[in-house]
Amino acid sequence: MKHLAAYLLLTLGGNESPSAKDIKSVLESVGIEADSDRLNKLLSELKGKDVNQLISEGSSKLASVPSGGAGGAPAAGGAAASGGGAEPAAEEKKEEEKEESDDDMGFGLFD
Repeated sequence: MKHLAAYLLLTLGGNESPSAKDIKSVLESVGIEADSDRLNKLLSELKGKDVNQLISEGSSKLASVPSGGAGGAPAAGGAAASGGGAEPAAEEKKEEEKEESDDDMGFGLFD
């Protein structure tokens, strides 16, 4: 990823075909050592390709990737699934209210 980032920085800066030496100098300027094998592979895969077109193709592919949050369980479902009834949820709510009232510690933000 660091090699690709350096390549993109160089192309955005006007160097349409950065060499391995160019990329190594960018990475070394910020204290990162370049991996020659990965760098050579990246350059061979990008050789003769337009970076702007690759970015637009990648963006269209990312548009089809779902990015919702369907993996989490609802908070009330966790208490019900554990075998507890409404009482534990009520106790938790009372504790939350008590904690919230103690948060101001007797003075307001603008006192």
